[in-house]
Order: sequence, then structure tokens, then C-alpha cells
Amino acid sequence: MGKTLVLAEKPSVARDLARVLGCRQNGNGCIMGGQYIVTWALGHLVTLADPEAYDKKYQTWRMEDLPMLPRKMQLVVIKQTAGQFKTVSGLLRRADVSQVVIATDAGREGELVARWILMKAGWKGTTKRLWISSQTDAAIRQGFANLKPAADYDALFRSARARSEADWLVGLNVTRALTCKHNAQLAAGRVQTPTLALIVQRENEIDKFVPKPYFTVWAQFDKFRAVWRDQGGNSRLSDSARAQQICDALKGRRATVVSVQRTYKHKAPPAAYDLTELQRDANRKYAYSAKQTLSLMQSLYETHKLLTYPRTDSRYITRDVAATIPERLRAISVGPYKEAAQRILRTKPLSTKYIVADDKVTDHHAIIPTEQYVNLSALSHEERNIYDLVVKRFLAVLSPAYEYEEVKLTLQVDKYRFFATGTTTRTAGWMALYGMADDEDAEEENRAQELPPLSQGQSLPVQSVRVKEGRTKPPARYTEATLLTAMENPVSQVEDSKLRSVLSQTSGLGTPATRADIIEKLFDSFCIERKGKEIHPTSKGKQLIRIVPPDLKSAALTAQWEQKLALIARGQMREDAFIAEMRDYASHLVSAVIASDAQFVHDNVTREKCPECGKYLLDVQGKHGRMLVCPDRECGYRKTLTRTTNARCPNCHKKLEMRGEGDARMFTCVCGYREKLSDFEKRRAERGAGKRDVQKYLQSQKTESAGASALADQLAKWMDNN
Repeated sequence: MGKTLVLAEKPSVARDLARVLGCRQNGNGCIMGGQYIVTWALGHLVTLADPEAYDKKYQTWRMEDLPMLPRKMQLVVIKQTAGQFKTVSGLLRRADVSQVVIATDAGREGELVARWILMKAGWKGTTKRLWISSQTDAAIRQGFANLKPAADYDALFRSARARSEADWLVGLNVTRALTCKHNAQLAAGRVQTPTLALIVQRENEIDKFVPKPYFTVWAQFDKFRAVWRDQGGNSRLSDSARAQQICDALKGRRATVVSVQRTYKHKAPPAAYDLTELQRDANRKYAYSAKQTLSLMQSLYETHKLLTYPRTDSRYITRDVAATIPERLRAISVGPYKEAAQRILRTKPLSTKYIVADDKVTDHHAIIPTEQYVNLSALSHEERNIYDLVVKRFLAVLSPAYEYEEVKLTLQVDKYRFFATGTTTRTAGWMALYGMADDEDAEEENRAQELPPLSQGQSLPVQSVRVKEGRTKPPARYTEATLLTAMENPVSQVEDSKLRSVLSQTSGLGTPATRADIIEKLFDSFCIERKGKEIHPTSKGKQLIRIVPPDLKSAALTAQWEQKLALIARGQMREDAFIAEMRDYASHLVSAVIASDAQFVHDNVTREKCPECGKYLLDVQGKHGRMLVCPDRECGYRKTLTRTTNARCPNCHKKLEMRGEGDARMFTCVCGYREKLSDFEKRRAERGAGKRDVQKYLQSQKTESAGASALADQLAKWMDNN
């Protein structure tokens, strides 16, 4: 019997698979054992060829050469990882290898990674699929005991290939057309452009918004407050004189309790996490970007093996997974989770009605803890935060509902009626895990309060009355949390009722696995910028939305494409029909750009010339600081002016910016604090910062940015010399 070659997506996963499969002999790009050889990709090893591979004329960007519509899309080996592809190809050609097991990530993109490698290497032999949702030893063993025929996932691969080819056809053609037409670095795509359109549309709504003042009248009683409302239930007055008239009429008066309504209510726990919901909460609570949250989740899934597969759009689990809940609860019975986990374990029978739903689970179930014992001290601060979110949600969804009594009071003062709302907790249930409800963000007239025991007909003195002035607020700018929500459910952005119906049946813009990268692309192309938590469109982003063909901005159109990709994945639509549609659409977009009379103007040009090509540089705000960039696409020169670091100001504790170059590099803060890099390093040394502190800092820099900061570079050198 021949050997089985196992193809993982990353070296870290390959090492875990090899250990479980008994492979202990390290080879060149692989780990060998008696029955198995485990090798790995490095992400993608193979990709779609660039345009110039089809015709040398595409080496120069010219409008007359568009659209680019190759008859058959070609695959090429990625140069940076060509060595590993050569290793995998060699292993596939070994005479003793009789079978391949695809062990890449169990999802659409993971399927594409493996299939393209096998296709490019010319593999024609037997192929099986490992499909697991966690990286624990038990899950790996069970997965290899239940390998599936790779053919079961052919439709998923065709969907992944269709997505990739569609992005090539649409993205590359419209990007070249816009860049050639306007002589500027402009990029567009079938998902990123509608996402940018959401942000620009929100900014336009804010710009057009005119705030209007309003007035509310509040009466203070013993231990509670009440708000005046008119007969229609409205509490806001546009006339300040009218509000003051009501206020003056109530001073020194007594109120009569007209009615006391007590209503029993219960609030079920929220569903378990899928990736998008986790990214939303991580952004709200910790200001983590969507990409940062996904990176931390990958670490908790692959390295620590504490959480299940992250790239899921399901918030439920199946009955067979439910049978493992007690073991998962025992695994997390540590530290702050011990009491709650053991309390749930003692519940007989275990309540799973809020988490088990076989019909709501697609490729992967919700993100939940694994059966792996957790050592909390082994997690970084950021990993611990994400782990805490998932574990608390898991415990919450297994807990009873929050039960409470809502009390509504109606009080009469002369001819005026006042209203107060309060709550009384009966059973804290799942809310005990989070602390009781915090409604500080709610409008004041809707904010709950503790109410004293009152009865109908009771008379109460009005202690004081006041008029409170407010102003209507514009729509809030997007944060990454709210943008993810808008991408997932862009129904509100579409007026056409038929298109709204289509949107309600799809996953919206992109997928849980791709949304983080889409947002990052918009930051990296300087179409959006972050101010605090808020996302603002730049002048470039606003202009880009103005000049792109109108239908490319449509959330509905992109959602329809995702719906068709899902149909392909289920074997209900032909891949070639979808690609033919995308070819026609790419041609339509190029024609629309050519016919447009829209103009694009750089309004951030500096007087500093590019040292490479001589063009005037643009001053842009990148995701991690200000920089000068060359407008010439072929040049690509960039110069960092300032960079936000993770170092904190000793005065106000805000993040410091790095300015300058070489020995003149200096930390600066908005509060006015200044410190040379050399002085900062000296101060850290005097405080006794050791290698462990520096390692943590370097890791946090890697998590937040693809490139190391100036300080991180210096610390890395310090690590090498110590």
C-alpha cells in the first residue's frame, strides 16, 4: 500500500497533523512518517496569471487594449513561494504516493488553495478531503477516520474558482480603465466599490443634515423621574416657550398616579458567534479591526486550538456537536469561567434550545470553545480578549433567559400627563455573565430606572421640573462594527422592493471570510481613513464613487453575484454561465468608463517631488499614519511622515506618533509631549523592560500592521544583540 500525502494550508497546521499522524522525520518542506507524508502550502502557491501572461501588450496600461477577456484563464506559480510548490510537486510525483488528502482550511478559499496546487502539479490520482471545524487532536483523529471523497466538494471548488475569475475580469478591467482614463491610481471591484459607496453615501447624508433644536419637560419625584408627553405620545417640543410654559405650570403641584402597568418579560440569550458578529463586538469593545480579529481568531484556532473554525456564517451547532458540550464546559472550567461553567454542567438536562439547530448550520457551525484544556496565561492580551468574548457567549447561550418585570407609570399633573418606565429583575439568567443591562447610550426618555412601589390613585409631590434642550442628530458615521453590519445586511440601502427581497436571501456584500480584507483594501488605497473609531471617506474615495459606473456601486448587484456563487457551490448553477455573465459585465464597465465625462482631481498634491520619477507627491493619511505617495502607478514610491505606534504617552496615555528619520526620529503626542527615540529606549531600559516585554510589544505591532514600526525595528535589533 502506498503512502498518503496530506496537504495542509500552513506549516503550523501541518506540524499538528504530522504529530497526530505519527510523522516525525523532517524533510525539505514536509514531515514524513510510515504511512503519511505531511506537506503544506504557504497560503496560495498558485494563482491566476497576470494580464501580460496572455499578451505582452498588456505590460503597458492602455485604454485601447481593454477589455482583457482571455479565452481560458491560466494558472501560474507565485514567485515568492515557488520553492514550496516545487517541493509539493515533487512529492506528488513520488512513486510511493498513491493518495492525497486535502487538509487545507475547510471552506471555499481553502478548497481553491488545494485544488489549484493539484491542478498545476498535474495530479490525477485518488483524492480525499479532511473536513474538520477544530484543530484539537481528537478532531483530527476523528476527521481522518471519516475522510470524504474530494468529489463531494467539486461544486465548492467551482464556486471558489468562479469567484476568483470574476474578480479578475471585473476588478482588473475596471481598475485599468479608471487609471488610464484619469491618470491616477484608482482601483474598483465588485465588492469593495459598493462598500465604499455605503461609506460615501453616509457621509453625504451627514453633510446634508441640518440639526434642529427640541425641548423636553422633566418632572422629578422621590427616587424617579418622568417625562411629559402629548396625546400622540411625543415628548419633543420645537417651541421652547411652550416647554417653559408647561414647566412653570407644574412647580409646587402634586401628581396623581393614573395607572401602574406591570408586564412580565423575558429576553433570550443572544445566539453563539459567527465571524461577522464576533468582529462587530471586538470592534465595539476593544476597537480591533475586522482583520485583526480574524488574525487573532486564526491563532486561537490553529496555534492554541481553543476555538473552532473562525470563517463561519452560522450561529448554531448540530445535534452531534451538542453531545460534546459537557466536555467543552469542563475544558473552560478555569479562572473567571469556572463557576458559570460548572453551574451549567450541574443542570439536568442541559438546556441547548438556543444553540442547536441543524437546519441553520451550513459548512461550519458557530464559533465555540473546543475540548482543549485552556491555559489562560499562554494567551496574549489580545487573544485573551477574543477568547473571553467567545467563551462568555457560549456560556450565555446555554444559560436561562433574563426574566424581568417592566413597570410603566402614568401620572397626571393638572392637565398634563407624565410617563416613567422602570424594570425589576426576577431572574438574571444569562445577563449575570455580563452584568446587568447598561442603557446609558439610550435616549434619556427611554432609559430604564428603578421605580418605587406605587399604586393607582396615589398622590405625589412634584419636587422639581426642568426643561432640557436637545438637538436632532445626524446619522452616525460607520465604525468597522457598523460597517460589517451594513455589508452583511445592506437591504436598507436599496429602494427597489424586488432587489430588497433578493438581498434578504443572501449574505450581503462579500462573505464573513472576505469582509475584513475588503475594508483593509479601502484603507490601503487611501479611499477611507479612520478618525478615532469612525470611518471617513477621503476626497479620493468620494471622487471614485462619483466617477465609477453607477451599477458597480449597487449593493444589490453584488449580493446577486454572491447568491449565484452560492448556487454554484450547491450544484444548482453552471460555473461557465456565471463567468460568461462576468465577461459581458466587464466589457460593459470598460465602455461606461470610456464614455464618461467625469473628472478626477488630486487635491492633496504637495510641492515635494518624487525622488524616483520627479512627479509631485501626494499627502495621504494611511491607516497607521501620514505618508507621501507618488501618483504614478508604475513608480510606487512612498515615504512615511508619521506613524502611530503602540507606545503610550507618559502624560495622557494616548498612542504616540513616530516622526522623522534616522537618529532624528522622535515620539510626539497630541497633548504636546515630545521625546527622542533614543531617550525613549533609555527610559524603557531603566524601567527594566526585558526580552519578554519586548517580545509582547513586537507581537502587538505585527498584529496591528503588516509592516513593523520604527520602534519595532529598533527593538528587533536589540533582541538580536541580547
